[in-house]
Amino acid sequence: MTQSEVDTSDGLPSPRRIWAIAAISFGTALLVMDGSIANVALPTIARELKVSEGAVTSVVTVYQLVMVMVLLPFAAVGDRVGHRRFYQVGLTLFCLASLFCLFVESFAALLLLRAGQALGAGMSLSVAAAMLREIYPAKALGSGLGFNSVVVASAAAISPTLGGFVVAHAAWQYVFVLAAPLAVISLALSRALPDPRPRPTDADWIGGIWSALTVALLIGGLQLSTHVASLPVGIGAALAGAISAVVLVRREKKRDRPIVPVDLWAMPVIGLSALAAAAVFCATGAVMISLPFLFEQGLGFAPDEVGLLLMPFPATLLVISPLAGWLSDRFAPSKLGVPGLLVAICGMLLLAFMPRDVGSLDIAWRLSLTAAGIGFFLAPNSRLLISSAPKDRTAAAGSTISTSRLLGQTTAAAAVGVLLSLGMGLGPAPLIFAAGLAALAAACSMVRYKTARAQRVAKDAADSGL
Repeated sequence: MTQSEVDTSDGLPSPRRIWAIAAISFGTALLVMDGSIANVALPTIARELKVSEGAVTSVVTVYQLVMVMVLLPFAAVGDRVGHRRFYQVGLTLFCLASLFCLFVESFAALLLLRAGQALGAGMSLSVAAAMLREIYPAKALGSGLGFNSVVVASAAAISPTLGGFVVAHAAWQYVFVLAAPLAVISLALSRALPDPRPRPTDADWIGGIWSALTVALLIGGLQLSTHVASLPVGIGAALAGAISAVVLVRREKKRDRPIVPVDLWAMPVIGLSALAAAAVFCATGAVMISLPFLFEQGLGFAPDEVGLLLMPFPATLLVISPLAGWLSDRFAPSKLGVPGLLVAICGMLLLAFMPRDVGSLDIAWRLSLTAAGIGFFLAPNSRLLISSAPKDRTAAAGSTISTSRLLGQTTAAAAVGVLLSLGMGLGPAPLIFAAGLAALAAACSMVRYKTARAQRVAKDAADSGL
């Protein structure tokens, strides 16, 4: 399909479009909520299941690891069976795993069910962006992605508070069921989603399994490296994953529809956008993971104050994301994203070097400045990445965004863990690290803009016969 054909797409008709947007919104909210809501329950789980505080973090890392392992392979499967059908199967699996969490009484069973939840969530998330492109008219895709960012930010904002309330007033098992009603609502509305259009292709099981194992080695190695006792094993696993990735990419380059979308990554506009997204998600993760340690241990705030101190970040994203999405339908992404990243860098550096006697209001405006800059980057960048992919490769492009987010967040956790172990986590180092990543993303955006501009000039010259 040509670019002009994509751009003239009108999306779903109303009112079906409204119901489809609601279905995707509830589905996205549950995926974000389930990924973070368990954090506040970890001390309780460790105590009641009699596991160490270090081991209980596996409840979170297993979910993240399985998700990032399956996104790219599942995008290819979703293309084969139809996006809506695959989305519905994923939500059903998520609901079943959540239901069994109510009856879990052992740590091993909990980890197995968390992997089941992640499999279901990964199935749905791998095709969600592709359906968004079919739901919205091409001229409003940026607004749609901006609204989706609001859903993500809202779910992330309420998850800690909601999880804390449940742990305080009910059995900890209910934390893992809170997102299930959202899945039921999304399933009930899912008939409004775009009709499934299966694309029969040869199944590449070897590529899918190889891709998942490679990601497991890379991400698992990074996570193991944050613990001194397992540092050699972690480094070895990460190196093995890197070697496996190089060999896998060479294999995938020879395929027409690769599991690992190297054909898309080879396009500068998509490859650079994906790299920039991973850098920004890593920067955001470094900020949000390091600040609680700084606030509580470095600046002396009480634990119950830390959540309120962090609230300006998601609250600002709630305002900025839809605005940035709307603007991205009217202005070039780089014209929004690069200035936004420069603002974010200023906010991160102001956080890094704020005085030790800083008050809550001074923290709030610094966080809001950082979030505003990031918000002006994410929606336009996502719009450009998805809209630049061929229509039949939208699922792979959407999974690239989700993989970039999870990879960035996991890398951020590992990096902050290393800095904390080195005694540098309570100083400016994590925030300077985050600012450096934002600068990398800005550089990628600038190179992407110059490359696209050069291609347009060359095309115009060719069309004019020069």
